[in-house]
Amino acid sequence: MHTVLVTGGCGFIGSNFVHYILEKDPEVNVVNFDCLTYAGNLANLADVSAHPRYRFIRGDITDREGVRAAIGTGVQSIIHFAAESHVDRSIQDSGPFVKSNIVGTQILLDAARAANLQRYVQVSTDEVYGSLGETGYFTEETPLAPNSPYSASKAGADLLVRGYVHTYGFPGLITRCSNNYGPYQFPEKLIPLFISNLMRDQQVPVYGDGKNVRDWIHVRDHCAGVYRVWKEGKVGEVYNFGGRCEKTNLELTHTLLKILNKPESLIKYVKDRPGHDRRYAIDCRKAERELGWHPEVPFEQGLRDTVQWYQEHTAWVDNIRTGEYLKYYERQYVERER
Repeated sequence: MHTVLVTGGCGFIGSNFVHYILEKDPEVNVVNFDCLTYAGNLANLADVSAHPRYRFIRGDITDREGVRAAIGTGVQSIIHFAAESHVDRSIQDSGPFVKSNIVGTQILLDAARAANLQRYVQVSTDEVYGSLGETGYFTEETPLAPNSPYSASKAGADLLVRGYVHTYGFPGLITRCSNNYGPYQFPEKLIPLFISNLMRDQQVPVYGDGKNVRDWIHVRDHCAGVYRVWKEGKVGEVYNFGGRCEKTNLELTHTLLKILNKPESLIKYVKDRPGHDRRYAIDCRKAERELGWHPEVPFEQGLRDTVQWYQEHTAWVDNIRTGEYLKYYERQYVERER
């Protein structure tokens, strides 16, 4: 058995990855290390909380002793999802992003190196590349040019991994992915925010002219890519993942209106976000060629499935809106230990 420490496993992508790897690989034990910030929700993993190959440890990646203790439970690899990730929040206050995304990564790297771990996967974002014009794609060789405090902090973390690989022979790999969608996404992000608003006949805020372009990928396809990198990727390499599905924010909004049968009058144009990147698009041929990975979930079906998931999990959304989800840890873990 191989034990993997998944940081940020209670977040959107992290929780989907925990589900994925437990289903995919019967030879893996998962230790989920998450400090349960506002974006971490233990309810995302309620169905695996008693799984014999799963264990949850509440801890902060910026806590050196906590990280060392978690690794000391028999961990052999780290897959690092934990991050402050909301661009708007980073514009308001970059401090938590620098602390978590850069300092937290440095602490993880030091602990992993001291423990002589076998693999370390840094899960990053295409936002570190900056913004594209109307043509072209981000490749693994595209220079880093982050345009927000969030993406700058992720770029800094990526460069730390690169530095450890080249300085210490550290077994690090980096993945960079385009915009994810799917179940368990915190409803401050575009798709779940718009779905939950439209379900309540509330307006949806579209930045600027709505023509910013994003490449959308279903979270399960992303998880499959991260898993392939962990199993088969070459140390020191970067692997891009994308859905080959470019949509303007306005196109996406109209699609959601159609799926939910809502009127265009619910669109509300708002002042554009400072430094808003115009277009992201990923060239993922390296992952396809070297890892045999391909995006498999068609966008139209994936989006309909996502809408259906939120329609069937209104209590999950309501618990986030009311803050009730923040009490889940106390109910499930603290009371159990008393």
